[in-house]
Order: sequence, then C-alpha cells, then structure tokens
Amino acid sequence: MLTSVFTAVLLGVSSLGVAIPKADIQQQNEVFQRLWGTDFVWKFDDLPAKGGVTEERIPYSGSIYLDKHGGTVSALRKYDRAFHGGRPLATAWEQWDTTAYQQPVSQPGGLFGRRQVTRIGTPNWHGHCNGWTAATIRHAEPQQSVTRNGVVFTPADIKGLLADLYIYNHVEDLSGSSGNIQAGLFHAVVANWLGRGGHPLGMEADPGPEKWNYPAFTFNSTSAKRSERQVEVKLNLVYAKESQGEYQKSPRIQRTKSFHYRLDLNAAGEITGGQFYGDSSRIDMLWVPLLPKPSKQPGHERGNPHINVDRILAIWRDSVPEETRKLWLVADPAPEDRVLDAVATRALVPVHHSTSVAAVSRSADTAAVAPTADSPAAAEGPVAAPAALADIDVPAEMEGRSQ
Repeated sequence: MLTSVFTAVLLGVSSLGVAIPKADIQQQNEVFQRLWGTDFVWKFDDLPAKGGVTEERIPYSGSIYLDKHGGTVSALRKYDRAFHGGRPLATAWEQWDTTAYQQPVSQPGGLFGRRQVTRIGTPNWHGHCNGWTAATIRHAEPQQSVTRNGVVFTPADIKGLLADLYIYNHVEDLSGSSGNIQAGLFHAVVANWLGRGGHPLGMEADPGPEKWNYPAFTFNSTSAKRSERQVEVKLNLVYAKESQGEYQKSPRIQRTKSFHYRLDLNAAGEITGGQFYGDSSRIDMLWVPLLPKPSKQPGHERGNPHINVDRILAIWRDSVPEETRKLWLVADPAPEDRVLDAVATRALVPVHHSTSVAAVSRSADTAAVAPTADSPAAAEGPVAAPAALADIDVPAEMEGRSQ
C-alpha cells in the first residue's frame, strides 16, 4: 500500500499541469501585437525574471469608494455644479447605482446582535476598486486643483471622477478561458507585460464571489529546472493597496503576493502549461484598462450617462505637469496623451507612442522570438486581424458593482 501511494505521488509531481488552450494562446498573441506592435514571447529563457514600473510610476493608493458610503457622490456633486447648472444628474445616477445591486447579506441581528441574519442589502465589498485600479494604472496622480465654471476640483475630487469614469469601462482580460488564471498563462502574462513592457496590470486578487481589484506594478522571481521540460518558479508580485479615504496627496501602500508553481515547456523551451503548488497564492484575473469610452456607448454601456469622458480627462491633464504626463506610456492611449518624443529604453513602447530613435533597442533577454512548429505561438497558425477596441467588453467577472 505504501509503495502504491509513493508511486502515485511521483506520478502526480512529474505529470503535466494545466495546458494553455490554443484559443488563449492566440488571444495573447493578438492582444500583444495590437497594443505593443511586437510579438508575445513564450520561450521561458527569453523572458525576464523580474521587472516593473519605474519609481515615479508606482500607482497611488486611492479610495475604493464603497457603495455603502455613497460611492463617488462627493466628486459628482461638484461635477453637477460645474457642468449641469447644479442639477444633480450625475449625482442622482450614482446614488441609484450604489443601491441597485443588492444581494442577500449576512449581518448581526437578533437580541444584542449576537447572531448572524441574512437580509437583502448592498454587500460591504461593493465599490469602485476596479475604477481606482484602472485610473491609477492609466494616469499620474493629480497634483493641483483645477477650476471649471467657477467650481474648484481638488486632486482628491479629480481622483474620484477618474474612479467613476473607469468603473464600467471596457478592459482587456488577459486571464484566459479558465475560471481562474492558470500557472502557465500567469507567468507568461506577468513576464511580458511587467517584465518586457514595464506596464502595470489590474489584478482581481481573490478567487471567489467577492471582487477585489488592485494594480500590480512589479515582480521578481527565481527558478530551477526540474527536468528538460519542467521549471519550478517562485514569484513575488507587488501591488498597491487602497487608502482609507481619498487624500489630496495619496500614500503609496504596497502589498506582496507570493506564487509557487511549475511550468511545462515544449521542445523549444516555450511555456505550454503549468500547475500551482499548494503553498501558492491564487488570483482570479489579470487585466489591462483601455481607453475610456463615452457612457452608454459600446465598451461603456453601464457607465454614468451624465459624465463626459473628454471633460474629465481634460481636468486631469490640467492637474498634472506635462513632463510628468509624458512618463505615462500606456496601452491604448487617448490621442491627447500620446507621447510623440518617447525616449527609447529597455522597456517596450506601446503602439501609438513614437520614439525619438528609429527603433526601441531591446536586449537579448527581451527580444521577440519567432515561434517554432510546435510552439504555442504557432499552434493556431497566423494571428487573426486585430479586433476593433470598441468591440471589447468588460469581462463577466468584473460586471456589477465590483471591488
């Protein structure tokens, strides 16, 4: 009996983990080509073991504007005064939206609140954490107050407007087709986006019914070959945590998630799958925020119809010095935020930003690799034509009032 158990353990350790589906491989290839203009790298040895944003781009820790506290009504009251003649249009919509998605909620009840009862109400975790996450990835922290039609928007107000702008806006889901992102795809996405691109990622941090989103901005890892086709990896992913309330100058609160997994490789050394170990952190999603669309338009169907994208982004631009804004090279930038004289660095430069040299120099460990016949990148044949950004929807996992 002991021999059988030992044999089963050995087979479990040496067997292949969860394979990356061909459709997920093709999606990653297409998305990276569309947003970066270069190939997604699958070869493990050609991917960086660490990377992330520069110090000035560390995301600010902002408020998550819980629904039970009224969401972003404070900032929207100022917006209504400035642009709606004081009529509470945007405010009323937010007040409705923060109470519209009620669910059975467990809370203290009975005599002296000594037992838990279930009532219909707004869950304690509903809020704007995905809106804050998108805003702090795409925008430098507002630094100075801005006046519109006699109304002064402080940096805290502007951060509230940005959080509301992005709560229902479309994102690019990089998590694949599994219920939670699997080990092989997780490593490839983190190493390409944070390692090669130096671009933050939205992270839906906890598998389960509650949605808690944070901006992940740097990582480091160690690895050890277990066989010719298997690699053991330990990776620390650093992310920004929300602040308790919105500050005029936000703190930088950081947390780390530690991951431990095995990667499966093909004969060319490219990642084909993997498996998380029992002592590893697990997350639900990795995602990237995209250019915000007007409310009620494709890609932002559920947004507040009484706020204007261009007005809010213009307020943000006036609150941040131009030299600071030029440091924000983001995927899918607004035309006004394209950096036409971006300096070439080791990091990639997203599409729509131009460099001041003919091409961005990349060291050998970040160069794109032509796929071999049995590689993930070649498995589906030619990459499909890029989809229109307007056709990308918010993933189902992020719909509703999410944290």
